[in-house]
Amino acid sequence: MRLPKQVLVIPYKIEKEDVKYCVFKRADLDVWQFVAGGQEDFDKTILDAAKREFFEETGIVPKTIVSLEEYTKIPVVNVVKDFLWGDDVYYSEEFAFAVKIDKEEIKLSVEHKEYKWLEYDEVRKLLKYDSNKSALWELNTKIKRGIIS
Repeated sequence: MRLPKQVLVIPYKIEKEDVKYCVFKRADLDVWQFVAGGQEDFDKTILDAAKREFFEETGIVPKTIVSLEEYTKIPVVNVVKDFLWGDDVYYSEEFAFAVKIDKEEIKLSVEHKEYKWLEYDEVRKLLKYDSNKSALWELNTKIKRGIIS
């Protein structure tokens, strides 16, 4: 069963000194976002959920996954369209992560119809959700500062 916890995972790569981020166009909505999904009861941790979702949506087993500080709460009706977890659970928590990709090729799942590798400013313009923009900003800043490589 799905839990009221979400993951957001940003794929990125560094080519020479250029950083590119992979953004996905959803198949069911006309929106661009990063890898996103929910934690299931069989996922031992939120990190396990992030790894699983990343594999399901990209076909890539992440070698290393970095936890970001970006955290938000999303109204449950925006996630699952109902009070799936009871009348007293109003929000689903969202935790952000990043995965560096070297030469692996992305294989889209049925959840997305296309993807693009773009630089920071181009990706930011495409993103709909504020949490995606905030996590992107954090990751980009940490890469530029040498905190994440």
